[in-house]
Amino acid sequence: MHHLELQCLTLAYGKAGAAVQDLHLSVAQGELVSLLGPSGCGKTTTMRAVAGLLPPLAGRIVLAGQDITRVPAIRRDIGLVFQSYALFPHLSAFENVAFGLRLRKVPAPELRERVSDALRSVGLEDFASRLPANLSGGQQQRVALARAIVLRPRLLLLDEPLSNLDAKLRVEMRAELRRLQRQLGITMLYVTHDQDEALSLSDRIVVMRAGRIEQCGTPEEVWHRPATAFVASFMGCDNLFDAAAGLPLAWPAGATHLAWRPQAVPVRAAGEPGLPGTVLARSYLGEHVEYLVQTTHGKLKGSAPASAPPWLEGAAVSIGLDAAAAAVIPPAARS
Repeated sequence: MHHLELQCLTLAYGKAGAAVQDLHLSVAQGELVSLLGPSGCGKTTTMRAVAGLLPPLAGRIVLAGQDITRVPAIRRDIGLVFQSYALFPHLSAFENVAFGLRLRKVPAPELRERVSDALRSVGLEDFASRLPANLSGGQQQRVALARAIVLRPRLLLLDEPLSNLDAKLRVEMRAELRRLQRQLGITMLYVTHDQDEALSLSDRIVVMRAGRIEQCGTPEEVWHRPATAFVASFMGCDNLFDAAAGLPLAWPAGATHLAWRPQAVPVRAAGEPGLPGTVLARSYLGEHVEYLVQTTHGKLKGSAPASAPPWLEGAAVSIGLDAAAAAVIPPAARS
């Protein structure tokens, strides 16, 4: 049975056109589903509607078998974790986590036990007395998580919760979030524009564009088998060609597009097999160097091992395209 169902959901702000149109989505109990897409695609708007902060123009929101479409936000039993943490600066970590329980008049012994358990689950039991100003960004985010889970919500919504953290801490917090979600069995709906974040965290990824779902699938499906040209491009396939491009290779029957990530496009010395081209730019990325190359079929991005002799801007090179290494966009897909 689905734990969360969005049925024919249409959302808008004021008199503006629909920000989300006829959206269908089901989330299973204990599943972590990410809404992924560029700014303005409707992912945060969808989350606001689920939270009860934006009334739908049409459609239904069903949580644990209950229609909550018109239920006030405070009665939905949904936890929220925001990008800004929104901690009370004058309250300790313990009191920040306890705040919602105090509003619900939870008895003191139970409150102390639940807050201590929540802080322990995020590894902050030794920081209970500290004010937010005396916590790192990652620790503040953990307090925000503990404050949400201590209420034992039926659903936890997270809106870009890691975007204010530095790169190393984001990676650490991804692992912590995944561990916590698995340990507690919480159903999560997670909003992000970061592909790596969605890939590493999610059971399923919902890629959105202009208020509609372009693809819904496991991280492996979205990465290896993008359903549309948009998904392929958004997931890093910078080299995207349609059937009319005239590429010198065997085109798969019925495919509308072929797409390659730069790592799947080898850059070789001039005269070797491949499309001849000229290096326009190069970027050193540690284990490999990424090149932007001008060819007769347009600009392509390819790569070569960092140990290979470097080609500078203006150098003649050959760039390889192999249909077997491409993501194949199926004929029934929308571009």
